[in-house]
Amino acid sequence: MDIRAGIITAVFLAVVGAILSIRAGLLAIRAARRLTFYHLSRRRLRAGWRMIFGGLFLLVLAVALGGWGETTIYTYFPPTPTPSLTPTTTPIPTITLTPTITLMPTVTDTPSVTDTPTVTPTPFLPPAIEALFESNVPPRPDAIFSPIQFSTELEFPPKNPATVFRNPIRRMYAIYSYDNMTPGVQWTALWYRDGALVYYETKPWDGGTGGYGFADWEPRPDEWLPGNYQVVLFVGTDWKVSGRFILEGDAPTAVPTITPSPTIMPSPTRTPSVTPSPLPATPTP
Repeated sequence: MDIRAGIITAVFLAVVGAILSIRAGLLAIRAARRLTFYHLSRRRLRAGWRMIFGGLFLLVLAVALGGWGETTIYTYFPPTPTPSLTPTTTPIPTITLTPTITLMPTVTDTPSVTDTPTVTPTPFLPPAIEALFESNVPPRPDAIFSPIQFSTELEFPPKNPATVFRNPIRRMYAIYSYDNMTPGVQWTALWYRDGALVYYETKPWDGGTGGYGFADWEPRPDEWLPGNYQVVLFVGTDWKVSGRFILEGDAPTAVPTITPSPTIMPSPTRTPSVTPSPLPATPTP
């Protein structure tokens, strides 16, 4: 403990002792006043006052120690200078970078052809087919069609629909469900192969307002060429739904039919028979 800490401790103890001494003196004086014996009471009073004066002395000592105690002690015990430590600079080791393996640059193949996404246009009705319309009934804007399902058999709903077929096939059905149709409105189905129109049908709607419907195409077997097919349905001039399927395999080759040509039979020619004429009579000499 240093001198300053000792002075603070002494002041604290002196104040605590003064408080306890004064309190004990006051209690002794109060007890002496209640005693009936004179000599005993006087003795208690003197002891109480001694405790009070002792407590006051401790208070005065605490004040003196707090104000001049440290200075007085330093007069008799001068402080010795404490050597201050001079911090030494410790060099920080530098990190030596280890050379890393440099990767050889690789040749990046630059694509020569960049695929640019194409915008899929909305199907439209060719004007040549629109000119074939027979009905003037306006279509309902809320007429709806389900996605088209393709099958080689006509069933509602189709049991085995597919999107990939293989030759030979005879007939293809594009089956769908519909609702909010108007009887008599013009209905059109367009069949495309690899973007080229190969078949169409357009007529006034002869079905109900809702249910199942179909569009079909039955060309000659040799006309079912492999490719990507698309069926587009219109109500009036409004496009409603499109469907696609793929046909694989070569179409069967058409077998030529032999037409018998009539054979001209030669007609018999009559050969005239020569009748010998009679020789003239030889004259007799």
